[in-house]
Amino acid sequence: MQFKFKWGILLAALLLSIGGWQLTSRADDSSTDTPIVTLGTSLTSSQRDGTIKTLTANLDDSSNYQTLTVNGDTLVKYLNPAGESFTSSSGVWSSAMIEKTSSGSGINVKILDYNGSNNITTITADQYKNAALTAGIADANIYITSATPIDGSGALAGIYAAYAKAGNSLNNKQVSAAQNELSTLSGITKDNKDKDGYSDAQLNNAVAGAKKDMAQKGSNVTKNEITTIVNNQITNNNLTNVITNNQKTQITNLLVKIRDSGALDSSSFKTQAGSLMKNIQSNAKGIFNKLNTPENQNAFQKVWTSITNFFSSIFKSIFG
Repeated sequence: MQFKFKWGILLAALLLSIGGWQLTSRADDSSTDTPIVTLGTSLTSSQRDGTIKTLTANLDDSSNYQTLTVNGDTLVKYLNPAGESFTSSSGVWSSAMIEKTSSGSGINVKILDYNGSNNITTITADQYKNAALTAGIADANIYITSATPIDGSGALAGIYAAYAKAGNSLNNKQVSAAQNELSTLSGITKDNKDKDGYSDAQLNNAVAGAKKDMAQKGSNVTKNEITTIVNNQITNNNLTNVITNNQKTQITNLLVKIRDSGALDSSSFKTQAGSLMKNIQSNAKGIFNKLNTPENQNAFQKVWTSITNFFSSIFKSIFG
């Protein structure tokens, strides 16, 4: 009896210790997954409060977040290596929140209105998504806003800084390639503004598709292969008559930089690129439902196959 009692005590102690370890582990996991709000250092006190309210409105627990101030030094650290010319005294207004999501969910970006106005004047949500993918960010919800009209660079630097603060290492070459990508794609969108048959979503979907195709071939993909991939993606996204040869060259060159940055060495890059394509197309269904994309071709093929199978079964029943 005493022997059983001792073993009972030992077993209870073991279970308590395991339970305590599990609780500690969950607490540690949740702390690393706490959303991080980045705030531009140039915001006034009232703008700062308004920015926090705007960014955290989508959280289940709007009081559970960390904050990180983004200043000129942050811009210099993350954006200048790609050729920008920020200084320590540069102002920062655009802000962001990054929230870790489940594995395989991909990168989702929303630009939020501040007091009813979209004040991010240059960078689009899809451009943020592609830049985040290139920089090495994976599986995250990212929210962007600004209290004043601004291009949105501060928010991007904040995203990089927040991701690093959460314990995720970022490759400087990838961050630099991401900034180059952002500059290139925003420039192409600006040049093609209001052109029939063009949208920023098509361009970013083409680039995301190119990244996926590059990842399929691996880090040894050649420039000639990348050129072919770009041409195919431009065609798939019905941009053949819009994108100029010079713009194709710009896209090819930025993809070469992405290859050289080591981004393709990541085992999740292809998956993240595929998720990004689905995300872009889902958010612009009105555009992509009209395009002759491989996805639409597959859908058409399924319909055509069902039709041919239907008539085939009828002929077999009559003449079989």
